[in-house]
Amino acid sequence: MAEIGTTGTEQQTAQTAQTAQAGLVEQAGLERQNHGDRRPGSGSGSESEGRPSSEGGSAAGAFGSRGFAVPGFAAWPVKGSPKEEGKALRGRVPREAHTEFLVDADRPDAVVAVEESNRGRLSELTPIRVGRMAATPFAFLRGSAGLMAYDLARTPMTGINAQICGDAHAANFGLYGDARGGLVIDLNDFDETVYGPWEWDLKRLATSLVLAGREAGADEDTCRAAARDTVGAYRRTMRLLAKLPVLDAWNAIADEELVSHTDSHDLLGTLERVSEKARANTSGRFAAKSTEAVEGGGRRFVDAAPVLRRVPDKEAVAVAASLDHYLTTLSEDRLPLLARYAVHDVAFRVVGTGSVGTRSYVVLLLDHRGEALVLQVKEARASVLLPHLATAGHPMPEVAHEGRRVVLGQKRMQVVSDILLGWTSVDGLPYQVRQFRNRKGSVDPAALAADHIDDYGRMTGALLARAHSHSADPRLIAGYCGKNEELDEAIASFAVAYADRTEADHAALVAAVRNGRIASEAGV
Repeated sequence: MAEIGTTGTEQQTAQTAQTAQAGLVEQAGLERQNHGDRRPGSGSGSESEGRPSSEGGSAAGAFGSRGFAVPGFAAWPVKGSPKEEGKALRGRVPREAHTEFLVDADRPDAVVAVEESNRGRLSELTPIRVGRMAATPFAFLRGSAGLMAYDLARTPMTGINAQICGDAHAANFGLYGDARGGLVIDLNDFDETVYGPWEWDLKRLATSLVLAGREAGADEDTCRAAARDTVGAYRRTMRLLAKLPVLDAWNAIADEELVSHTDSHDLLGTLERVSEKARANTSGRFAAKSTEAVEGGGRRFVDAAPVLRRVPDKEAVAVAASLDHYLTTLSEDRLPLLARYAVHDVAFRVVGTGSVGTRSYVVLLLDHRGEALVLQVKEARASVLLPHLATAGHPMPEVAHEGRRVVLGQKRMQVVSDILLGWTSVDGLPYQVRQFRNRKGSVDPAALAADHIDDYGRMTGALLARAHSHSADPRLIAGYCGKNEELDEAIASFAVAYADRTEADHAALVAAVRNGRIASEAGV
């Protein structure tokens, strides 16, 4: 599989260099996006044009290639150039326009926005969520994806759509295990994923690097440089992916070796330490700490309020019963694996920052040896980005099941995904299901040394580009982004301005907590 290369000098791996020297032309195999009007996987040609006939289809000549218009596949012969189409978009949306951030007159008050985002959550847990958001400006950003989407919907956009994370801040990247026991570095949170503007993810990521840098004690020049390098790595990675054969670009692996290709060598020590912890972060270890043996064999969860608590029998039965439908959402080859486990117990577990207050369960499975596999059954709420897509003039997708939306969005953006990803419903509410503690590890960007912030930005910028390239033609985005640093500087300026706005929003929330306007529970 191809490795991603995004050094500052745009050096490529030896394999990529050989490919370039061989004069590889841009590939026509990726679907051409219709600047916001086409979903991933839709065909780019009409069903009537060039349809195969009983005479063998439309031939280009006795010795030429026969091209057939088949829905879901690219058209042949190729017409136009996605790269040139992307480049032409600069006339309508100049790259320097991405500097723009103006506070809308009708923008919600920050505290009101937090209160609104708490609607539908478990009321007894919302003070914990507020407490976590009030801890730092970076923590506030993590919990306010909806408020930022309101602002992003009023910024310049090219109209190019991709499957986006929707909450691509710097702490939503991390390590997790693949099916063969290796570790992969990638995006790892998709609660807000939608098909929408690629710029929204990139601007949120760049802003988060500024806030994380400030929290880490970095000076303003370093924070701005981190944002700029994030965008630069995204741009260079997209250009490289645009030059690769389609299958190589699609399978570009996100692993520990990525660091050496993003000029992020200073992060190696940090990632090695995180990797060691991740390898030990398993279902078995969690079960050993969080469960106890019961008479007759088996185990059950132990209360550890408020983070982990046992649930009444009726609630546990409902969650366990929902796994029957979950099995129907998995690939059939996974079913014999789960058939070797028995369901032993269910507990409620508080998770995350933005997710606090949503319903989230852990389900204890044990095999014939008593070894544990823990599944997380987590409520899937509607993406907070949805109402803002309409404001931005983007199509509102039809969502049959929110858990399905999350799972399919995750699979579209990752090269390697949890083999047990699925979805179900409990008491009429949608849930996603996945492995819990699947050798997961994360870097706290706010705890990095100041001179490592830009390294982390380059790594995450490259990962984000690879994730977007699965659903948007990289040639199109690369054509718009270009070779120079104009876009890098513009979004860095936006990121600094939005970080300032976030600090003001955070201060408003802290003041509201102090004067008793909103309940908060800190340190949980």
